Amino acid sequence: MKIILVGYEGHMGREVRACAERAEDCEIVQGVDPMIPESGDLCKKTFAECGSTADIVIDFSHHSLTGALLDFAESRNLPVVLATTGQTEPEKARIQAAAEKIPVFLAANYSLGIAVLSDLVKRAAALYPDGEIEIVEQHHDRKLDAPSGTALALFSAVKEVRPAAEANCGRSGQGKRTADEVGIHAIRMGNIAGVHEVMIGTQNERITLKHEAFSRGVFAEGSLKAAKFLLGKAPGMYGMKDLLSE
Repeated sequence: MKIILVGYEGHMGREVRACAERAEDCEIVQGVDPMIPESGDLCKKTFAECGSTADIVIDFSHHSLTGALLDFAESRNLPVVLATTGQTEPEKARIQAAAEKIPVFLAANYSLGIAVLSDLVKRAAALYPDGEIEIVEQHHDRKLDAPSGTALALFSAVKEVRPAAEANCGRSGQGKRTADEVGIHAIRMGNIAGVHEVMIGTQNERITLKHEAFSRGVFAEGSLKAAKFLLGKAPGMYGMKDLLSE
């Protein structure tokens, strides 16, 4: 599998490169990264400079590149694995439009454990319809978006079984908790790879569901699994549920 890696010089870009080097069937044939000091033989600053033949694009860059990335992928008829979060509403609409022409894999988190956590959260929220729910996420001090895309995905899992649920991000001020409120809290500190904790409680008991990533390499591995899954697929939007069900 020949890969064009967007965000080549970033931390996650380096993780994907290391993971691909260990795999026998993966090769990074070109990188794109606007932040590099100068263009080299392998990594380019813009998509216009990208000339390699590839099978797929993996993106670990910044959501502001979404439009240019999808324009490039559509022009080459390449499937795309989007592992960047924080997209604006227009960017999300652009992703949906692209999925009508090419296969697009979109996930807030590429860890298998997070996919399992999301399923458990949905089940628990349904079994405890009156339980109060709080979501706490922890990441390194360089992460740009808060709350994390994964925390919002966990809230979406709750909302699937509790349509009236309302997110309260970073609770502050005066006033008691409402019945439909789901608190979402973000911690930014040091070099935390990613911790997501969902608490569901009543007046008499509490269930805590927690996932902790020990290394960001788990997300790189997941993106390569998603890329292999996407090869040969018809145009459309795919996610971790599709990967796990195959």
